[in-house]
Amino acid sequence: MENLEEKKSLNFIEQIIEEDLKEGLSADQLKFRFPPEPNGYLHIGHAKAFGLNFGLGEKYNAPVVLRFDDTNPSKEEQEYVDAIKYDLSWMGLKWAEERYSSDYFQQLYDWAVLLIKKGKAYVDSQSSEDMAEQKGTPTKPGRNSPYRDRTVEENLDLFNKMKQGEFKEGEHILRAKIDMTHVNMLMRDPIMYRVMHKAHHRTGNNWCIYPMYDWAHGESDYIEQISHSLCSLEFEPHRELYDWFLDQVYDQNTRPKQREFSRLNLNYTVMSKRKLMQLVEENLVGGWDDPRMPTISGLRRRGYTPASIHKFIVTAGVSKREQVIDVALLESCIRADLNKSTTRIMAVLDPLKLVITNYPEGETEIVMADNNPEDENAGQREMIFSREIYIEKADFIEECPSKVFKLGIGKEVRLKHGYIIKGEEVVRDAAGNIIEVKCSYDKKSKSGSGSEESQRKVKGTLHWVSASHHVTAQVNVYDRLFTVEAPDENKEVDFKTLINPASLTVLNDCKIELALKDAKPQERYQFQRLGYFCVDDDSTSEQLIFNRTATLKDFWAKKN
Repeated sequence: MENLEEKKSLNFIEQIIEEDLKEGLSADQLKFRFPPEPNGYLHIGHAKAFGLNFGLGEKYNAPVVLRFDDTNPSKEEQEYVDAIKYDLSWMGLKWAEERYSSDYFQQLYDWAVLLIKKGKAYVDSQSSEDMAEQKGTPTKPGRNSPYRDRTVEENLDLFNKMKQGEFKEGEHILRAKIDMTHVNMLMRDPIMYRVMHKAHHRTGNNWCIYPMYDWAHGESDYIEQISHSLCSLEFEPHRELYDWFLDQVYDQNTRPKQREFSRLNLNYTVMSKRKLMQLVEENLVGGWDDPRMPTISGLRRRGYTPASIHKFIVTAGVSKREQVIDVALLESCIRADLNKSTTRIMAVLDPLKLVITNYPEGETEIVMADNNPEDENAGQREMIFSREIYIEKADFIEECPSKVFKLGIGKEVRLKHGYIIKGEEVVRDAAGNIIEVKCSYDKKSKSGSGSEESQRKVKGTLHWVSASHHVTAQVNVYDRLFTVEAPDENKEVDFKTLINPASLTVLNDCKIELALKDAKPQERYQFQRLGYFCVDDDSTSEQLIFNRTATLKDFWAKKN
């Protein structure tokens, strides 16, 4: 019974590994890899893959290789390599080896020559249009290329000339010779190499032919002695080709096993690196690290923590079915983390000045505020209370209904950590807008004073900031990047037309507690009653900038 319960608690990948161990694979043969292509920044979808592979490495005390799949120099850059390494390190992940597919270019070439000599690969000189036409369809078998029966000598000569740069791009390719009538179209003489006259970010101009993913993938796994090559579900049809290529070079030692798991998709965003690249290149967002982006760097800048992302990965789980996860789950993970760890701060994002007319002019006093009621060791801080303060405009209604717990004329509220005040009079500008509210306060009602008046109950407690003791800051309020749950579902609609125009609201005159005057980038706080906020990377002592990480509650659930 215990073994059955234990098996149920394992995800299906772990079950596969356990079975392999029982069937003779030794524990010291276990080895995993995370193989990102350096053609963009890591996003939350990749988090499932690196979380799974590094998690298995930790569980089985097995090494994990970070391998950059850098076989397409037209899209790959050192910037992306550096960003990926930084993101993984920030997540607290450590890899046993750093490898590159480009490390194996010579070995992959030598093996390709071996396949030619065995009669299992040939140089095809058709146009891409002719190749596509003769490949057939899922219900119609393909036809052999007219170049399929070239001699070994001719193929070797042409392939060498491809390598030497004697041909233009698209003039020749190297194909595996498998079966043009195979039911799996990926087995219909797949391309192994193509000519590309582009400099590589690591090998420079040493090569002008580059291996295709399917050829480089499995052979790289074999070179590195990876035991389990874990891929997303779209590579399931590729497994047969993965194994065929391995059959051509396998000699001894560990033979990698490819297995597939479902990708992780979030609603209200896109995960395609091509589409994310469009958003960046067309300046529809502020860059790969824009806090609205699903990239790890964007989440970090928004204020997400490694712990919250790890929690999200674990909660989402590992499955064989494609998943679209509600972004609310990700937000709930960061709320749970920040609720335990962040200092509570008073901040007014849309300020309205209150003048407490019966409070002595020129005087101030200290009120004590808890830094974090969730943490008994967090202590308290001092706040300055003064005659003039700021509250949120939305917290004042001139004729406030009794069931609405806000300040109004003739209506009382409590100022958090402070006094009970009552609205007395409004001051308007020439256009009739309320620019100031005159109030009175009950001087015996100070919170924590122990007086009978301090125990008096009023409906409504407001946050506030002293008008004479505060810092002014910019606050960026972020929302969903798209207005619909699946922005790339309808192929007839340009996904960029579905961008939420309210995904970013910049507030420039926010009043923040003086305690944050020296706040540093990446510090996180809870602005009481407003949400969780993070100091932006571009913030300085002269210009404080905060990004809203998440609201205190999931208001989208109510809205929808």
